[in-house]
Amino acid sequence: MDRKGFTLIEVMVAVVIISIVITALLQMMGNSTNIFSKIKTDSDTGQYISLLLDSKDYGFENKRIGLDRLTETFELDRDLQRRLKNMKAKVIYTELQTIDMSEFDEESDEQESDDAKEEVSSALVFEIGKTTLKFKQSSSSLIRLRLQ
Repeated sequence: MDRKGFTLIEVMVAVVIISIVITALLQMMGNSTNIFSKIKTDSDTGQYISLLLDSKDYGFENKRIGLDRLTETFELDRDLQRRLKNMKAKVIYTELQTIDMSEFDEESDEQESDDAKEEVSSALVFEIGKTTLKFKQSSSSLIRLRLQ
């Protein structure tokens, strides 16, 4: 028999294979878009929390603030200023540990003789805390050290 075309079964098998491949590609594209969106959100949140590192006024107390208040000292273009003005965040501060350095001075005072040293009082107090910047969809934290 002389064949010049494809049978109906061959065409149907080819269509099924092509549709499976297209479905897999569309699902991969959807997954990569979702992953990219999550990475972008996390990156933006990381950048916003880095603003707290520069700010001495924020990050050591619990409060709700607009991101535009964190960037008052920066020169930003107007688009970015408008976008930050509309973004609200909650700053949550948790004190993790307080280290009083005068405790260590008392231990060394006992070891040294009174004649050999002068009285020097060290009132250094280190406070270690965790600052969390919480948005509607994401949050980011950093550990902070404050001298009191």
